[in-house]
Amino acid sequence: MGIIKDAKSIAKRDPAARNAAEVFLLYPGLHALIYHKISSFFYRHKLFFLARWVSQIANRRTGIEIHPGAKIGEGLFIDHGHGVVIGETAVIGDNCTIYHQVTLGGTGRQKHSKRHPTVGNNVLIGAGAKILGPVTIGDNAMIGAGSVVLDDVPENSTVTGMKARVIKMDGERVDRKPTVAPSIALEHNKVPDPVAQELEMIEKELEKLRENNDAGNNDTIQEEDS
Repeated sequence: MGIIKDAKSIAKRDPAARNAAEVFLLYPGLHALIYHKISSFFYRHKLFFLARWVSQIANRRTGIEIHPGAKIGEGLFIDHGHGVVIGETAVIGDNCTIYHQVTLGGTGRQKHSKRHPTVGNNVLIGAGAKILGPVTIGDNAMIGAGSVVLDDVPENSTVTGMKARVIKMDGERVDRKPTVAPSIALEHNKVPDPVAQELEMIEKELEKLRENNDAGNNDTIQEEDS
């Protein structure tokens, strides 16, 4: 997919975009991808200084830092984008959406090894999410805003929290399978609150304990009356 097709794809997915020309001229996320194509070319031809020089120009002009060694698929939409960091060995699939302040970061100090995440197709990564290490994010996954992901994420699942954990799988609680890929729907505000869910479970357990306690008291009273 070329840059023009990328611009058209973003224009279809972003309700604020009026047309592809506006996206092409004004969207820093698309500009960062253009710079990345250039820096990646230099990187693949072992012109590492030039590659990093271009990527740093892109960082200053767009607020988005993409290492030249990162591999990016077709149709990536970096919405707003300021503060996005994508590491050297990161891999991003097709038709993904990334919001601002997202980090695809590395762990470990080993050179020439996989240190950054691999993101599948149609993945939505909410604002401020941090995905760290050589983890794999499955296709159609949704990463909630502010999540810290340190483990692999299955396909068709939703994760959120610090440390992030799966709260939905195939649309079920952990209700149906989504008809639109999360990266297209852009509904990263509809991620459930795991803390509230845990509190609800605790309340249900307390209610059961109260019922059992009341039942026990009633049995005691009946025995005393008899």
